[in-house]
Amino acid sequence: MTMKYMGLNELREKYLSFFESKGHLRHKSFPLVPQGDKSILLINAGMTPLKKYFTGEIEPPRHRMTTCQKCIRTPDIERVGITARHGTFFEMLGNFSFGDYFKEEAISWAWEFITDVLEMPVDRLWVTIYQDDDEAFDIWHNKIGVSSDRIVRLGKEDNFWEHGSGPCGPCSEIHFDRGEEYGCGSPDCKPGCDCDRFMEFWNLVFTQFDNDGKGNYTRLPKPNIDTGMGLERLACLMQGVDNLFEVDTVQNIMKAVAKKAGVNYGDDKKTDISLRVITDHIRSTAFMVCDGVVPSNEGRGYVLRRLLRRAARHGRLLGINDLFLADLVDVVAHENLSEYPELTEKLEYIKKIIRIEEERFSATIDSGLSILSGIINDTISAGGTVLSGEDIFRLYDTFGFPIDLTREIAEEAKLGIDEEGFRRLMAEQRERARSARANISGWSDEQKSFISSLPHTEFVGYENDSSEATVIAVIVGSDSVDEVTEGEFSLILDKTPFYGEGGGQVGDTGLIYDGETVINVTDTKKTGGVYVHLCSMTDGVIKVGDKVSAKIDVLRRNAIRRNHSAAHLLQAALRRVLGSHVEQAGSYVDDTRVRFDFSHFAALTPEELNAVEALVNENILAGEPVTTVETDIETARKSGAMALFGEKYGAVVRMVKMGDFSTELCGGTHLDNTAKAGLFRIISESSVAAGVRRIEGTTGYGVLELLTERDRLISDAAHELKAANSADIARRSAQVMGEIKDMKHEIDVLGEKLADAQTGSLISGAEKIGSIRLVKGLFKDCAPEFPRTVCDKFKSENSDVVAVICADIGGKLTFTASCGKDAVKAGAHAGNIVKAAAAITGGGGGGRPDSASAGAKDASKLEEAMSSLPDIIKNMLKA
Repeated sequence: MTMKYMGLNELREKYLSFFESKGHLRHKSFPLVPQGDKSILLINAGMTPLKKYFTGEIEPPRHRMTTCQKCIRTPDIERVGITARHGTFFEMLGNFSFGDYFKEEAISWAWEFITDVLEMPVDRLWVTIYQDDDEAFDIWHNKIGVSSDRIVRLGKEDNFWEHGSGPCGPCSEIHFDRGEEYGCGSPDCKPGCDCDRFMEFWNLVFTQFDNDGKGNYTRLPKPNIDTGMGLERLACLMQGVDNLFEVDTVQNIMKAVAKKAGVNYGDDKKTDISLRVITDHIRSTAFMVCDGVVPSNEGRGYVLRRLLRRAARHGRLLGINDLFLADLVDVVAHENLSEYPELTEKLEYIKKIIRIEEERFSATIDSGLSILSGIINDTISAGGTVLSGEDIFRLYDTFGFPIDLTREIAEEAKLGIDEEGFRRLMAEQRERARSARANISGWSDEQKSFISSLPHTEFVGYENDSSEATVIAVIVGSDSVDEVTEGEFSLILDKTPFYGEGGGQVGDTGLIYDGETVINVTDTKKTGGVYVHLCSMTDGVIKVGDKVSAKIDVLRRNAIRRNHSAAHLLQAALRRVLGSHVEQAGSYVDDTRVRFDFSHFAALTPEELNAVEALVNENILAGEPVTTVETDIETARKSGAMALFGEKYGAVVRMVKMGDFSTELCGGTHLDNTAKAGLFRIISESSVAAGVRRIEGTTGYGVLELLTERDRLISDAAHELKAANSADIARRSAQVMGEIKDMKHEIDVLGEKLADAQTGSLISGAEKIGSIRLVKGLFKDCAPEFPRTVCDKFKSENSDVVAVICADIGGKLTFTASCGKDAVKAGAHAGNIVKAAAAITGGGGGGRPDSASAGAKDASKLEEAMSSLPDIIKNMLKA
């Protein structure tokens, strides 16, 4: 049985419209750049942007949602092009329930969509379920009517979704039988077989359990539904093609690449590889740039650069020697216009970014490829099998060749690469850059050499807040001078009580006295054992060899001590509450706060945060003595001391011990008793990377400031709410919300009355076009919801009416349209109507046949657009 052909854009619209009809909020694709989630570089699955809805961290806009999410995955980037199966960009259709419906609805609607809407032949459909999920079997077999021999039970590896501890559950997958010609020939061939006969195209995940991480599962009080269906994969089935590169919209992009190269897809295997690489990568890069990613050497910017440069190199392989990638964006934007008009709206910007990157790489690619070719030939001639790390690094550093591109070209010559050597050289370069930034950024090589030649500064700040010292160097800008009389400069003393920034702790500030001369120390840095005091002076003189008195800002230092000691208590508390897997991943301590990054796999619950905070305060109020011991690293580790992130330890280390609760290696400054921290308060908890959480907190006067700020906030809230006192805020808030609700109801009633009045006057002037009536109106400064309310009212009350409302709301121009069911049957299409009208004004948009909206740009052409509506509609109507 041949299935009805459906285009990719048509399939997307059918899916979203179907689930919209089932009460789902239709949400536009989220950006590829994760919003408020630093655990991943790019969105890689349909449910990823919705994670906080599933965890309950954020209340969803509706408990039923449906999306078509653009996604990018790059783990197999080297395989893209080599096979026709791999791609970096794809769209994921999904319908989601956050504690609303569950298995029966999810399964029933999935079956209804594929059999009734898509009209897939039932005899080609199979389903898999988790081996112990009798509930799913009962629904599929007894309620849907799928034959038991078409339901395959599979184990955890195939049909149970979980990721460590937390919410998890069984899943059910729907498979399409592509026919015996794709099979392995086994009489037992069915879903689960490794052959290509049965294509899984829709995964229904039933999130119904909570896994404690120890193999114990408890049922969730409110289970969730998370489904995912690759749009390109579905299009392959509905179009009867074998891979995503043959799907209509993707094929059109490939045709543009082939035309540019003067080749045909299918004529040559090597040529086909390059065509697939460019086609896939230009899709990914166009969407990435549209969503705000720019090429760089780090993070998602590096992913973008890799894709663009790999595509550019394959252009060379096709014989394309001029810039061409930016021109392909026109085709990408056109093929995706209906769902992603932003590609067209940002077209020139996207092309500019891609063109600039291609120009940069083009300037070096030919010479780089030539040098790489020479390196490969030399390696082969010498009987080698691996390209050296030094050569790979030179290609990267000089010619901008990403290591992935060098690896791919080397593999084509059957050679490996010395990645370890490359990583070592990269690390050395980063260390040089870090040293250049750390404390002496912008100084000349001569000046750095001068500082490194100075004797190490004696630090006396652990025991003393002040000391006498001798000036051994004065630096103005990047020059060493004998004396200075005013302005900004740096001093280096033979000894100092000022702590130099390091180990996550900021540098000290304070004063340096030279007789009557007073010098303000604004910061202290440390490099190579030399402490550099950043200073300013309005009047006086300071010379090399002067005897001075150095005194830190004691109040500020004490605040830093409180926060640094609290950081140690915090780490110990986290390990007690969350487990021994917690390790420090970074820290920052100044006089106002402590920021502590640590390894952990999930957001802390309110109960966990309260337990951590209580444990820290318990050890503060216990007044535990803080002792410091200098010892060797092995002795310290045997004592259970924890090493701090990023710290390099010498033969002698400082071990800071706070009672029996915390023992760490640390070179920072601390209290002598935990009680001096006063109190500790957590300000925030967040994610900073995959598996890394961050807590920010404060101590001492910082806690008092928080309390004062919150008292002021409560007082201001009470004043604005006209509450008698702070205790009355809750009652008044509820009262005000009730008043707002009542007023909103009154506004809605008035809006309906206004809509009634407007529809009455508009319908009387309706224009007859064939079997339908056209109602149109142009309104200025109406309520934002007015156009939609009016159009919906026309649609519900007049089946033969096409209504188009153009509105200018505060300078924002929009077209809103609706078509009654008889008008739709006659050929009217609201999405195409507003799309055509908006185009006259330079705008764009679209939507469903019965309801749509679009944005307009040129207000001077609104009348022209409205006048064109009869002709637009006439061309749509069926003869």
